[in-house]
Amino acid sequence: MTDKQDNTLQLSRREFLGLSAGVVASATVAGGLNLLRPSNVGAGRQAAPHPDHTPPTDFDREVFTLCEQCVWRCGVRAKVKDGRVYKLEGNPFHPHSRGMLCPRGQAGVATLYDPDRLKYPLIRSGPRGSGLWRRASWEEALDYVAARMLEIKERYGPEAMIFSTTHNLIQTQFENLLKAFGSPNYGTQRSLCFNAMITANLMTFGLEEPGRDYGQTQYIIYTGRNLLDAISNSEAQDLVAAIARGAKVVVLDPRFTKTAAKATEWLPVKPGTDLAFHLALIQVIIEEGLYDAEFVAEHTVGFDELKEATAGYTPEWAASKCEIPAETIRRIAREFAMAAPHVFAHPNWRTSNFLNSFQTERAIAVLNALVGSWGRPGSLKPSAGEGEGGGLGTIPQPPYPRVSALRLDGVPWKYPLVPLKLGVFQEIRDNILTGEPYQAHGWFINRQNPVNSLPERRKTIEAFSKLDFIVTVDISMNDTAWFSDVVLPEATYLERYEPLTVVDGIVFIRQPVVEPLYESKSGLWIFKQLGERLGLGDYFQYEDEEDYLRQQLAPLDITLEELKEKGYYRLPTHEAEGEEMFTFNTPSGKIELYSSTLAKSGFSPVPVWEEPVGNEPGTFYLLTGKVAQHTQFATHNNELLHERVPTNPLWIHPKPAAERGIEDGDEVWVESPTSRVKTVAHVTEKIRPDCVYMIPGFGHVSKGLTTAYGQGASDSDLHLTFTDPVSGSQALSQTCVTVKKA
Repeated sequence: MTDKQDNTLQLSRREFLGLSAGVVASATVAGGLNLLRPSNVGAGRQAAPHPDHTPPTDFDREVFTLCEQCVWRCGVRAKVKDGRVYKLEGNPFHPHSRGMLCPRGQAGVATLYDPDRLKYPLIRSGPRGSGLWRRASWEEALDYVAARMLEIKERYGPEAMIFSTTHNLIQTQFENLLKAFGSPNYGTQRSLCFNAMITANLMTFGLEEPGRDYGQTQYIIYTGRNLLDAISNSEAQDLVAAIARGAKVVVLDPRFTKTAAKATEWLPVKPGTDLAFHLALIQVIIEEGLYDAEFVAEHTVGFDELKEATAGYTPEWAASKCEIPAETIRRIAREFAMAAPHVFAHPNWRTSNFLNSFQTERAIAVLNALVGSWGRPGSLKPSAGEGEGGGLGTIPQPPYPRVSALRLDGVPWKYPLVPLKLGVFQEIRDNILTGEPYQAHGWFINRQNPVNSLPERRKTIEAFSKLDFIVTVDISMNDTAWFSDVVLPEATYLERYEPLTVVDGIVFIRQPVVEPLYESKSGLWIFKQLGERLGLGDYFQYEDEEDYLRQQLAPLDITLEELKEKGYYRLPTHEAEGEEMFTFNTPSGKIELYSSTLAKSGFSPVPVWEEPVGNEPGTFYLLTGKVAQHTQFATHNNELLHERVPTNPLWIHPKPAAERGIEDGDEVWVESPTSRVKTVAHVTEKIRPDCVYMIPGFGHVSKGLTTAYGQGASDSDLHLTFTDPVSGSQALSQTCVTVKKA
């Protein structure tokens, strides 16, 4: 673009914040929004099936691929007729689906044929957030993005560019782009999800997340893990089977979830006090000699220090904190220990709740170790995980340039124990605002929506106003794309190849079910094209997507054509050494009840009580959590899923509702120190009187999402920013709100 054209894209900070006020309620879209929804899909492309069209009962072909309606990535069998996808089913050969798909997975057809999909590259032609765009060719858009990125690199250094993405199969190539560019600033969503769990497990077991063997388990404790509404398809199947077999399930949660409804026992714990409950379980098991003495002696270190530190955490003490009766706590401790080792306290997943969530996760890990829940039937186990490994070939590339700049998220100079690949996402946003330790100038965002996911949304929009350039790669005009300078349309997961993945020793493929609609492209193509324009072509040594996969398959006895037809390839098996099960990647080589790493970093080496922030009189803890029909902030424009869960009413207990004159269905104002939103009340006894609950991800501000725009209220508007100094986890449930009738 010329300098004159470039100047039209500039906007003063005051003008930009004025646009964002009132959640861009008055943003101008005339002449711009029609670019997002053309009347046809272009030559050679098939439109979405008409809603009145009777779906076929027989199909031309069936294609094996992988779902991406969430990060669980189930195996999919896509049914295609006349170039259109009509039905998605679970692949029975994939360990994550076993022939079944959740509501989100089955609704993937509506993601593919969403009329609001991005059709072609767009360059902003008016103020950020105005909805004014102009269509660009891929060549122009990529040239422009590369030129702006190189300009920032030359003027301010590569560290002035931030790169962020969610966890996905193309992550390796995304990381190639940022590392080759020379930026240390890598933003992931994990500090908003499970940093506390991962960091605690690393300190205890030396791995990120233990696996769970449900096959013979007799007793499970969940802490805020609503598995039957969450994204873990296969594990939800395992839980249902365990319950049917007679396993006892205890659920700690301030809210009566679907998992609580199927559990043996629901304990409505006071928010932020799960830690007290688990410390008391540890105290009883040690005090009464119920621990596995042989396992503890052989496979752990630090028992004496743990015993001394937890001696005062009696059930009576815990009852005063968590509001669960002492006799209940003592009984559960005994039941759990007596059923061991065929037991586990689940490590949970979204543990971004309170500043003491890291200590809670440490207590859970230590509890499992005390009763010998490791490597036995029905217990915890090393997790094979998922990734590109397992004997796959690699793509050649040169070493990355040396990076000396500090990371904006404070890892490791402020957060020494947070793994580099996790980071502290909210800290990036906050340090854009402060300009410390230096000012960021650009942000490359892939498959992510920080405007709607980070707490204190207005802060995020304000941080955007301090950046010179923002580019977003996604399939839709999400809230972050709406405030970007360039938007690049990625093909949906049903239209693209991605790097092969290995699950439980089996190679699986994501492949196009149909040709990409409109001008959308795969991430493998986008990153290669952009990398070449940035002078980084040596980091993308593949000719096209199929060449990439062929290089991965080179060491294996299968061709790409065979893999596409079959959908999977079982790797040769190798007998594992029995001792590997009990080898831990910790400084001691054992499970660390006492963590020397924590001690050296100035943190408590054993789990200890940390008092959570309490709610002031007249306020409520703001809880959020998943439902089976939506995934974080990504699925609300899916017409099939929107039909089933179109909005997010506020759960409130009948007692405080009556005190405020609120009846079911009334409009209410929900207010925190940072913002207030209006929504509808759902009066229910399924929640503690000191809590309220909202489904996250609603309240989209992008007018490019015509189904989701303006539907429901955003919990991100309300959440305050609290960061755990150990794990970097954002304490989402620590925000308290007031509620009044509108």
